[in-house]
Amino acid sequence: MGDDFPISDEVLSAATRARERGLCAECYGRCFGRLGHGWSNPERAEKLATAVGGVPFSAPLDCSLCAGGFDRWETWIRRAKEAASTYEFSRFTCGCRWPPEQLAREEAIWREIGSTWGESARTAFNREWGKRLEPATSAQGGGDNDADIVFLADIPAGRVTMTVRSLYVAGRYRKFDRTLPQTRWPCRRCQGRGCETCHGTGKTYPTSVEEIVAAPFLAASHGVDSRFHGMGREDIDARMLGTGRPFVLEITQPHQRSVDIAALAAAVNAGAVGRVEVEEMVRARGEDVVRVKEASPWKSYRVTVVGEVAQDKLDKALSVVAGRAIAQRTPTRVAHRRADLVRTRTVAEAKVVEASAGRFTIELRAEAGTYVKEWVEGDGGRTEPSLSGVLGIPLHVAELDVVAIHDREV
Repeated sequence: MGDDFPISDEVLSAATRARERGLCAECYGRCFGRLGHGWSNPERAEKLATAVGGVPFSAPLDCSLCAGGFDRWETWIRRAKEAASTYEFSRFTCGCRWPPEQLAREEAIWREIGSTWGESARTAFNREWGKRLEPATSAQGGGDNDADIVFLADIPAGRVTMTVRSLYVAGRYRKFDRTLPQTRWPCRRCQGRGCETCHGTGKTYPTSVEEIVAAPFLAASHGVDSRFHGMGREDIDARMLGTGRPFVLEITQPHQRSVDIAALAAAVNAGAVGRVEVEEMVRARGEDVVRVKEASPWKSYRVTVVGEVAQDKLDKALSVVAGRAIAQRTPTRVAHRRADLVRTRTVAEAKVVEASAGRFTIELRAEAGTYVKEWVEGDGGRTEPSLSGVLGIPLHVAELDVVAIHDREV
């Protein structure tokens, strides 16, 4: 038993009024479950029963509150172990579902006997089930955020269901292939079901960075599917260079969690030479997805542009459009899938690094979310000002590379 708790006159009166409620020891003790520390509810019930001169506790199955819900621990443990028999996990958490009328009844009893110290059946069940599952599974019970598996006991149905939490791995990727999208791209015609247009694949493109990176991890973890969360994305025909783009790979419903991340990263690189490369891959958590998705670092680009323009005129135009805010209406090329909005962005600096007849290359640093191609080409006036507009000549982006994601800058 834990530290002693004083039985005041108020507690004694409530305990006396609870004597004839037809409660089992667990539920009687739960009426005072927030008194004392380190006591089990049956221990509380025993102490209070002594204080009031005895309590006719009902058998668990006859309890007017739980109807035996706290008397089937071996069954609940066995069913949880059966549900998780093919899964590796080191941490779990427990939940339960009770009939609403039972939960309402316990609160009514607390009011009727004058107890302000009641502990809900859900809280007590989750705690006691977790304490028994720890030695039975050799795993550690804990908070919901850290759990690999969530067990749910459906009390009236006598059934245990289970939610398997995703496995997360974070890293950075470089993309060298100008035909490769970042994530799976469902066929627009069939929406992924498979049709003549996509030759039954359900995809617009044969593969993606996501699929290339996820394949070894899916195989090793025996997961069901993958989700790829990048810190933004580059155009399909753009390369991602430099130190790479941060991402989190999510593997859903993994059976195996203790995977060799370094070896799997090496397998990705060996199988995707000249297309994709990953590095700095480490174990991650669900909250890292939010961190990656909400980040908005500035980026540096290298853009090769087709257009006849004199060097001095180009330098002057860059000095006009760089370092000032630009208004970008949603580009024509993505208007079918994004809201038609006007976004204000800034290109901080831009300079010419190479020039030849009818062609030049510039490097620039821009705010997150800047449509670089449109900043160069103008997109029919949807980006103002644009380099094309200031020069007064048509320009075309031949190649675009992301050369740095500035996520590590303070």
